[in-house]
Amino acid sequence: MSDDPAVRVWARLRVMVLERHDRRRKAAEALGMSFIKVKALRKATAGPLTMRELTEHLNTDRPYTTLVVDELVRRGLVVRESHPDDRRLRIVTATPAGEEAAGRAERILGEPPPELRALSADDLATLDRITALLAAAPGPSGTDGPGDRVSGS
Repeated sequence: MSDDPAVRVWARLRVMVLERHDRRRKAAEALGMSFIKVKALRKATAGPLTMRELTEHLNTDRPYTTLVVDELVRRGLVVRESHPDDRRLRIVTATPAGEEAAGRAERILGEPPPELRALSADDLATLDRITALLAAAPGPSGTDGPGDRVSGS
């Protein structure tokens, strides 16, 4: 393991979040769809957004976003309609079934692992303070998460 404490901490966080407690996989399995579709559905429940805005939030290309939304529409989880002020734009909005499915995903994603619940109150307070500082730091502009642009290919 590295001598750099930041590298060690980051490696351990990755193991905890991405390997031992992969909530993304659990949410995708529970909803029977890929996580990119789960993510798109969760974005749509925050309020109506244009296909362009959804593409930016998902960090995908437009054709892939269209495929993702097509599947969500087919499942009855979102509707895609013309923008009331600009018919060239399409608006994506979650349906009641989509709101329920997104809520289920949020509950799965938000469930802390047992190791976190087992920490002492003092350790948990320290970790809470540190993660609040990390979460408040500015991230890369134009993204809401890690990774490269996703495409259908």
